[in-house]
Amino acid sequence: MVCDDANCLPPTFVDLNFKISDKKPAAIDFDKKAEKETVKVIESKKKDKSSSKSLLTIFIIAFISGFAALLTPCVFPMIPMTVSFFTKQSKSKAAGIRNAIIYGVSIIIIYVVLGILVSAIFGADALNALSTNVWFNIIFFLLLVIFAISFLGAFEIVLPSSWGTKVDKQADKGGIIGIFFMALALAIVSFSCTGPIVGTLLVEAAAGGNQIGPIVGMLGFSLALAIPFALFAAFPGWLNSLPKSGGWLNTVKVVLGFLELALAFKFLSNADLVLQLHWLEREVFLAIWIAIFGALALYLFGKIQLPHDSPLTHISVGRLILGLITLSFTIYMIPGLWGAPLNLISAFPPAQHYAESPYGVGFTKTGEGMSSGNNHSEIPDGAHIMAPHNILAFNDYDKGLAYAKKVNKPVMLDFTGHACVNCRKMEQNVWAKDKILPILKNDVVLISLYVDDKRKLPLGEEIDSKLRPGKKLKYIGQKWSEFQTIKYGANAQPFYVLMNHNEENLNEPAGYMPDVDEYYDWLKEGTANFNKIDFD
Repeated sequence: MVCDDANCLPPTFVDLNFKISDKKPAAIDFDKKAEKETVKVIESKKKDKSSSKSLLTIFIIAFISGFAALLTPCVFPMIPMTVSFFTKQSKSKAAGIRNAIIYGVSIIIIYVVLGILVSAIFGADALNALSTNVWFNIIFFLLLVIFAISFLGAFEIVLPSSWGTKVDKQADKGGIIGIFFMALALAIVSFSCTGPIVGTLLVEAAAGGNQIGPIVGMLGFSLALAIPFALFAAFPGWLNSLPKSGGWLNTVKVVLGFLELALAFKFLSNADLVLQLHWLEREVFLAIWIAIFGALALYLFGKIQLPHDSPLTHISVGRLILGLITLSFTIYMIPGLWGAPLNLISAFPPAQHYAESPYGVGFTKTGEGMSSGNNHSEIPDGAHIMAPHNILAFNDYDKGLAYAKKVNKPVMLDFTGHACVNCRKMEQNVWAKDKILPILKNDVVLISLYVDDKRKLPLGEEIDSKLRPGKKLKYIGQKWSEFQTIKYGANAQPFYVLMNHNEENLNEPAGYMPDVDEYYDWLKEGTANFNKIDFD
């Protein structure tokens, strides 16, 4: 499920037709014309503003990560060495400033080229597929776990030493070329610290589905890394204000390792959600995060020692404050095991209804909190589900519509996805509000249609695709995704529609709407129009 700050897009399903006996590579059976029409519909609905905000978010996160990389044991000690080189080689202050600028620009070029290569190799379509592909999510999970274990001190990820030797020889030549190779030498020598951070950034940017995401990410990262090197090389007197190298550098590295380990489980959760395996449900996910951040708090308080840590005689004020923040966050997550919404991290753990309890975290079998206005005894077994906050919902369009007619209530279609981050934000931060929840429970019949549901349609219920003539829709998610595209000319999630029993819209459909008052007005407008039609 590919998301930016406002919308999510469903996966693209591709049929692979091949004969095992032929022993030939599989040929992709893909209708290019239909695919282009679908993409055109999707792109017409996407807003440039949302895309810009998404790239800005990637840039800011990458920029902060660059400063974090600067404070690691592989990079920080390189600053005085670099300053010493430029001080000796530059004949004047002006030459020193010029060389420092060239050095900083060289660092940026090296990392941006890496981002360009990732974008060029995978391409936009492949990047869009990454975030919803089960195997890619599992690979990303394993990759981040390896990065985390490296940061925790079990081993170091290093490039071949011969690379560094060859680059050093080129750096000795001097001039612009020599300065560039000095920057390249920095990238290679510091790889054991920057590699995991760069890898994580590329994974996150690629999973965002935007082709220039990896380029923007590397620009932000390299800019944060280059600015301090260039400034200190240009003004070596500033070095006196830098803190001395020491055990605190390894502490930064270990903290990053814990954060990467926590992030890794988000990718594993995505794979579990798409396959609906229920292996990593909300309680399990939160228990893992509580354990990770609890261990981080103990580490910061000096109760846990890792391989490369220096002896800790006392705890600094900064370390104590960070430990208290981490401990507070850990305690904050604990009530989530029993149903607390945890709005601060609503985009990360599975939704409340994806839990060990068949009725969701904190829900009871009796349906406590459900509206007494709905006669649930009239609903056939297995026809409904429990949505977040104990809302009665259907995941079958026809059954939901039939029930709405029986109880004489408008229908609210909720086009959503198991791995849709923005859908979870709406459910946790908007649906849960006191002025919204009663409407969803009492005044409408909710039909939640998951466009990334990769379960196969029952045998005999496969239908012909209207967007791809001659092809059949084999998966539940394909059915609802194509239904949304054809009927409403949109293919982004979340997407909400209020309609009457004749399947006519009661007002304009809505997308991601984090403003509670705006969403409330939209709901009241639709339900009022339904009552007016019913009265007439």
